[in-house]
Amino acid sequence: MTDSTKISSSSLNRIPAEILCAQDYETLAQRFIDPTHYAYISGGSGKDLTLDANRIAFARRSICPRLLRDVSKGSTALTLAGQPLPHPILLAPVAYQTLAHPLGELETARAAAALQSVMISSTLASNTLEDIAQQAGPQRWFQLYLQPQRKITLDLLRRAEAAGYTAIVLTLDASIQIPSQRALRAQFCMPQHCVAANLTGYEPAPTDTLSHNESRIFQGVMRHAPTQNDIEWLLTQTHLPVWFKGVLHPEDACLLQSLGAQGLVVSNHGGRTLDGAPASLTMLPAIRQAVGCDYPLLFDGGIRSGADIFKAIALGADAILIGRLQLYALSVAGALGVAHMIRTLHEELEATMALAGCATLHDIRATKLLRADDIS
Repeated sequence: MTDSTKISSSSLNRIPAEILCAQDYETLAQRFIDPTHYAYISGGSGKDLTLDANRIAFARRSICPRLLRDVSKGSTALTLAGQPLPHPILLAPVAYQTLAHPLGELETARAAAALQSVMISSTLASNTLEDIAQQAGPQRWFQLYLQPQRKITLDLLRRAEAAGYTAIVLTLDASIQIPSQRALRAQFCMPQHCVAANLTGYEPAPTDTLSHNESRIFQGVMRHAPTQNDIEWLLTQTHLPVWFKGVLHPEDACLLQSLGAQGLVVSNHGGRTLDGAPASLTMLPAIRQAVGCDYPLLFDGGIRSGADIFKAIALGADAILIGRLQLYALSVAGALGVAHMIRTLHEELEATMALAGCATLHDIRATKLLRADDIS
């Protein structure tokens, strides 16, 4: 029996009674995902220091309830870079989703369409961007990795434009992904059925030959890492708005803003790059201050509840991305599970807003969170 068959036979077409909150999908997913696959999906890089920091950062901040606030006309609606959305919950680009469900991104796209969420489809998706576009809603974005050959990058752009994607999200922080010790110990190996479908038709890049005194890192894998010249070139190659993902330093944020970025995604790649990097939430306020109050900022990193969404918006985000949690929900109940996860997060956010006396997302942005040392 193949890994795909095991997953298919165990995925449900109903929401299990054990799901009482959005985070429950994380625990329940272990019943539905192959253990080695789960180790890869749930792990970060190295010793998972940054992965853990993302969650700890949320726990260190508290929301103070407010009284006598009229929230009877409350709404989570927003306009993001000119696009009206009913809620601030977007689906982050997550690669190789057939690790969690045999239909992978096709099911995730159906859920995004049903809940009017923006799905950001990954370059490394298990399904082609064209097939995903047929299932996703009208507000669909495409995440791009720059390819060693510019002609391939250009072709991916043209394919995304032709398929009706409305924005490009260029990931900048993942030129090197240090393996997770958790995945290494589990002896994870990408199964044969799980491939980067968008890249299968392209000729492989020429092999780089290193001399004996060249570094496998500096002159090897970093040879094709994005540079400012690449960014300036890319922005001239598409009519679509371009966002940049993987920003943690305020100076980098200001540079990308000055180059013409539509917006930025504050992210440490879910703790999958530099192990020991700060939590995304920790860096969010400084980046908001650096780019100004009206510049579009998305947040990615560790969200598991509506209260977490509230905290990210209070610290400067306009909207947030859900990463691993979409895979966990996908593994349990396919499109239904992802849709239920989004709806549950939305309702948890509304409940948090109501108790905090916030009728709108703008009210959240005006809220000051308490730190653990403020209330000890």
